[in-house]
Amino acid sequence: MKKDKALEELFLAQKPHFDDHDTFMANLTKRLDAVEFIHQHQEATVRRYKMAMIATFVIGIISGAITMAFILSMPADVPLFNFNVHTGLLLWFTEISRPVVATALALLMTIGSISVIINIQDINNIMKMNKKTIVTTLLAAIFGLAS
Repeated sequence: MKKDKALEELFLAQKPHFDDHDTFMANLTKRLDAVEFIHQHQEATVRRYKMAMIATFVIGIISGAITMAFILSMPADVPLFNFNVHTGLLLWFTEISRPVVATALALLMTIGSISVIINIQDINNIMKMNKKTIVTTLLAAIFGLAS
């Protein structure tokens, strides 16, 4: 809120004088072209982020489905891995290998889902910031505040 007030006061205090219309229009056009270039670059970056998120989501679903199908296709009484031991902690770990692997996969999928959600929120924040930045830059370019 204070930032908006400060920006408003800055624009109100600015009293532009237009001596040469051609020079002013050339500078304004140059500044607006620069703003448009930045805007297009930011939109391209957001598009790349979105495509990366979609690709990550699809790859996660496919790899999760393949892994779960592999685990479920094996017989229930056969452990997923065997350490060729008959005593101790490794035997116990071999006996409960299915729940361990299923839990590990669930944790990995959860971490992946959380990271995708965080990245989507970051993309939305970038888009919101870009809109505010573009409006501020356009106003500054029009009133000759930017150099």
